[in-house]
Amino acid sequence: MSEGGGSGPLTYAAAGVDIDAQDRALAEVKRLARSTFTAGVLSEIGGFGGLFTLAPDDPRGTVLVASADGVGTKLKVAQMAGIHDSVGEDLVNHCVNDILVQGARPLFFLDYFACGRLDPGVAVKVIEGLARGCRANGCALLGGETAEMPGFYSPGEYDVAGFIVGACRRDRMLRNEVVRPGDVLVALPSAGLHTNGYSLARKVFFEVLGLGVESPVPVLGATVAEALLAVHRSYLAAVAPLLEAGLVRSAAHITGGGIPDNLPRALPGGVGAEIDLGSWREPELFRLLREAGRVPEDDMRRTFNLGVGMILVVAPEHAVAVLGRLAPHGPAWVVGRTVDGTGVRFVGERRA
Repeated sequence: MSEGGGSGPLTYAAAGVDIDAQDRALAEVKRLARSTFTAGVLSEIGGFGGLFTLAPDDPRGTVLVASADGVGTKLKVAQMAGIHDSVGEDLVNHCVNDILVQGARPLFFLDYFACGRLDPGVAVKVIEGLARGCRANGCALLGGETAEMPGFYSPGEYDVAGFIVGACRRDRMLRNEVVRPGDVLVALPSAGLHTNGYSLARKVFFEVLGLGVESPVPVLGATVAEALLAVHRSYLAAVAPLLEAGLVRSAAHITGGGIPDNLPRALPGGVGAEIDLGSWREPELFRLLREAGRVPEDDMRRTFNLGVGMILVVAPEHAVAVLGRLAPHGPAWVVGRTVDGTGVRFVGERRA
């Protein structure tokens, strides 16, 4: 493996993604979107999902929760490896998680598949993954669109996006305004990078380390493709029973922007968070990315989930019950607490 010794530290911006520029654009998008709002809209732009009700005056009425997303440059790895079914499952699970943290269960899903020249075998594999993800989450794959655009995509390239709609009762929605300082933050582990940070990860693996998709990575016990194409985990089965029991105040899906950008979306004004770095051991994949790419810590935290895929905000008196109910679904741990203030502060030392 090449060590890339002459190169400087890698950042997400250097890999072609500027999160700060995205944040600036979002401010203008919010203004434009707000000008279209009707009486049924219950949310602002910037949440994990948009909220709409057909009965604005009914406090117990059904709220529709919608979200849209893509798989990002994880698709590049899938196309290099010739593995196309897992990205469809990634897409469904990502969207399911986005509406789950608002309290909703999925109803139906729509997809958009675009390519330069349609390869029926590839398209079917992608849809197989979408269908598998929908079945696992009790979500109907209601329809979609296939677009063939010669000259727009290079041979072998395609893109896929998803649109989900779920529902919950209005009085059972998760609301960040009920969060208080002193609440407990419970973390659920990710299954790798999920669907974020691939522009930087690809630079580290393919340029700095000089590896190919089939190259074995002994420290990971997997090939590059196996490590980078691990399926984005759905948290529906683990978290939905906690929502039914009223044990969760708020929740954050840790996607692009990492813990620093996503956890504050689950907190009200005047409430921040402390994350204990010693409460979990980062998976080796993130350690490899940090060390091989000499990625600055701020970039690591805002680019990758670092092994934390979802954070639940729970009242202190419910923490033991929540951890007990999560145990059958795999590891979960107290990752920190809410505090007076704003933003996210990391405390302690990473576990060796």
